[in-house]
Amino acid sequence: MPELPEVETIVRTLRPELVGRSIVSVDLRWGRTLAVPAPDVFAGQITGQQILAVTRRAKYFQLQLTNLNLFIHLRMSGDLLVKDGGLPAEKHDRLHLNLSDGRRLVFNDARKFGRVWLVADPEEVTGGLGPEPLDTLFTAQMLYNNLHRRHRQVKPLLLDQAFLAGLGNIYTDEALHFSRVHPLRLSDTITLDEAEELLRGIRAVLQAGIEHNGASFDWVYRGGSFQNHFRVYGRAGEACPVCGAPIQRIVVGQRGTHFCPGCQVR
Repeated sequence: MPELPEVETIVRTLRPELVGRSIVSVDLRWGRTLAVPAPDVFAGQITGQQILAVTRRAKYFQLQLTNLNLFIHLRMSGDLLVKDGGLPAEKHDRLHLNLSDGRRLVFNDARKFGRVWLVADPEEVTGGLGPEPLDTLFTAQMLYNNLHRRHRQVKPLLLDQAFLAGLGNIYTDEALHFSRVHPLRLSDTITLDEAEELLRGIRAVLQAGIEHNGASFDWVYRGGSFQNHFRVYGRAGEACPVCGAPIQRIVVGQRGTHFCPGCQVR
């Protein structure tokens, strides 16, 4: 599943292609792609809307329209592309938004897990999300306070989108290694100094991911190179780049988790 850096990369690619264009018609090719509203309502509401901005909230794409907001979550296998309007539809295309310049925004999703929302109030979709880790208003003191309001293992807590928005399995493992925190560490045992280092690690790996256009390691997401710079993720048995100890893989909260027993002492 694409995480914050992959979504941010696609947002930056789509923004110049979409801003200022209007949606002239809709081809909904699989009705259950829509979370809300109903298909007939969706077509009536979105037709004629101009795309004013293309942004991101956590792992959601947000298209700010004339008076509505379109949210798209790629989930496991979704993809967003701008294509020539004359090209034939592909097998896994779920939604076409036909644009005023003759092209179309295509939502392609092989596994059908991705979803689309069209709402007036963004809070209907993103109201339950936690803070953005790259937001400069989010401080280490705030992270420390939030960690100490819970009594949970830190790895699954960081994956909880209501706690902190945008992190997934890859960047959580990378950030925990960067900050030398064991994935099974209880959140309310982390000191303020450790919270400062954890936030620094989270931001460092996310920024590095964005700089490398995300990570391309399966057939779904394309174009990134951050997988060539992983510290621990997917490197079980290999030497830690910091201390040389063999990287280990365990399962935490039903998620494969990679860490260094030398750097990340429990």
